[in-house]
Amino acid sequence: MRPSVSAAGAGTYALLLRIDVTEEIAIGRRHRLRMAPGWAVYVGSAFGPGGAAARLAHHRRPAVRPHWHIDYLRSRAVLRAVWISHDPIHRECLWATVLREDLGGVPPPFRFGASDCRCAAHLHRFPDRPVLTAFVAALRVRCPVHAAVLEQAE
Repeated sequence: MRPSVSAAGAGTYALLLRIDVTEEIAIGRRHRLRMAPGWAVYVGSAFGPGGAAARLAHHRRPAVRPHWHIDYLRSRAVLRAVWISHDPIHRECLWATVLREDLGGVPPPFRFGASDCRCAAHLHRFPDRPVLTAFVAALRVRCPVHAAVLEQAE
């Protein structure tokens, strides 16, 4: 049994998304994303009003007016789980690095979700569902003082 996740405070999160279709979708006006069956993990942070609870509530429902890159993808991908950490430091770039370099995630050909940083992307594709314990182990190597990361199934 997994511990329940408190999403009330600020922190960094990852959305584990299941993709069951093969298609190409528009991401905003400038980009197209080719989707194939498998998994995608999107990382972000929530340090604004409402913290993680408000941000995750946004990601859990379809966006009437898509604003962020992830809003476009969420219309076609099923949210299966959320990984969250209430670390007081913005860690989404570290998480994106771990997904790409340590877990072998493949970023899209554009900077999905990374318009305000230097990361290749904050979205990574995987043929199989990434495992939280492997993610946390790689994260701890890069950042031994990182706060706990918990998972909540959707």
